[in-house]
Amino acid sequence: MKQTLYEQDYQLWIDKTIEQLKQREFVDLDFEHLIEELIDLGKSEKKSLESNLMILLAHLLKLKVQAEAPDTMKNSWYNSVDEHRKRVLIDLKETPSLKNYLTIAIEKAYQNGRDLAIKEGKRGKYGVQISEESNYPIVCPFLIEQILYEDFYFTT
Repeated sequence: MKQTLYEQDYQLWIDKTIEQLKQREFVDLDFEHLIEELIDLGKSEKKSLESNLMILLAHLLKLKVQAEAPDTMKNSWYNSVDEHRKRVLIDLKETPSLKNYLTIAIEKAYQNGRDLAIKEGKRGKYGVQISEESNYPIVCPFLIEQILYEDFYFTT
């Protein structure tokens, strides 16, 4: 079975497809793979948003649940919150239609973020009290506005 250009050399396929689109040469365009790539691109945008939200929510939870942790640990979490919140805001600015997906993304990311916070929390060092799993809320305790607000870190 003969391989297509898409299968042989992905980058060359991209370059050729771009050129065909620019020249409006639609007859030989590889529509099947082009559609597949566009679908994957949309999925990639959503996965990026979910991934950044997961880390952001995990560290917001750790700041909330492990409030007695040493400042050196908490500073690392603050920095992570700042970085991932900025990434989320950039994603939403560059792809405004992701705002329609934000509630679902937060629901998905929160469960994974909660699991991550619990797992990381069990590795407490330097006399840090390890919090019970039940201290981590099952449902996201943060409002969308709080999650996106640059000066929000946790609620007591």
